[in-house]
Amino acid sequence: MTTNATAAGTWPADSTQRWAQGWRRFALASGMLIYPVATAVAVPQHVQGADAVTGLLIVVAFCACYALAALAATRLAWRRFWWLLGAMTALFLAELPFAQTESFFLGAVVVAVATFFIGRRAVPLVAAAVLASIVVPWAVRPWHSGAGWLEAIMIMSTVLIVYAFSEMVRANNALIEARAEVARLASDAERTRIARDLHDLLGHSLTAIAVKTDVAHRIAAREESGTLQEVTEIGKLSRQALADVRAAVSGYRDVTLANELARGKELLRASGITPDLPTATDVVDVAHQQLFGWVVREGITNVVRHARAGRCTVLLAADWVEVHDDGAGRAPATAGNGLSMLRERVALAGGRMAAGPASSGWCLRVSLEPATAVLS
Repeated sequence: MTTNATAAGTWPADSTQRWAQGWRRFALASGMLIYPVATAVAVPQHVQGADAVTGLLIVVAFCACYALAALAATRLAWRRFWWLLGAMTALFLAELPFAQTESFFLGAVVVAVATFFIGRRAVPLVAAAVLASIVVPWAVRPWHSGAGWLEAIMIMSTVLIVYAFSEMVRANNALIEARAEVARLASDAERTRIARDLHDLLGHSLTAIAVKTDVAHRIAAREESGTLQEVTEIGKLSRQALADVRAAVSGYRDVTLANELARGKELLRASGITPDLPTATDVVDVAHQQLFGWVVREGITNVVRHARAGRCTVLLAADWVEVHDDGAGRAPATAGNGLSMLRERVALAGGRMAAGPASSGWCLRVSLEPATAVLS
């Protein structure tokens, strides 16, 4: 059986929520057939001859409708399912003259199936069935029986068991959906991490390769001896870019502030920009060094690509870093993706980032101080 359906045709189509999935649901559905058997056994005790045959045929028809309703629910044919449940209700009422009090075993099946599919909304139906099982045997004097307390208890216990099972199915389905959502979110987060790392790693290395290539062309045009050295540097940067890609994909990339300052100084000089970078990183908190390394990498890469600057300055403190240039002071035309990814890193570290025009040039500042003023 499946969890609560709001209306015919609105049941979730996912196979994990189908009514007949799993041996437990099949066992519960099959176990309900014990009630029609009990009704069939009672028929000869109350009527004989043709009436007994009629009573037994009604029980057989009830079982057939029950099996067809189960099949319809499995195939999500909800209109057919509710029509068959209605037919089961009519057969239960038709059985009353033949099985008398024991007919309420069929009523228990109808009420239990309805409860499984509509949940707590079946409370009025359950109450009516319990009341009828008590009152009808007492009110119909020719039956020679008192109130049907046993049948009432049977209906209540069956409904409670079926409802508990439906809640378990609902919880299992919610767990399956939650696990699928967690897996999807983890996959999205991993793709975002890889995209961010590839941009940060390759953006820097490939920018350096492009700069080195331009320098090599200029030297080659003047036929100076420095061409071989520049080409050698291009080869080194290419290999480094490949290593960066492998590191980003494997998740073992370890960026250090000292390495980024050294690489940044080389890149700035090759680009004809005067570097004003610190030579020591001891002032920076150890816990912040990797993040500040990413900041220096992104900042210097953007200076080389976009700033048209003559000087680039990096300032360090225990909990903030600033990359400043004296260029045009305009927003990088193609650096938005890198800055947004860097902003994500900073936010995850609990810091604040600001990037924008300064008194001269452009300034990128990251601060991990709670109340540090940043550029707007």
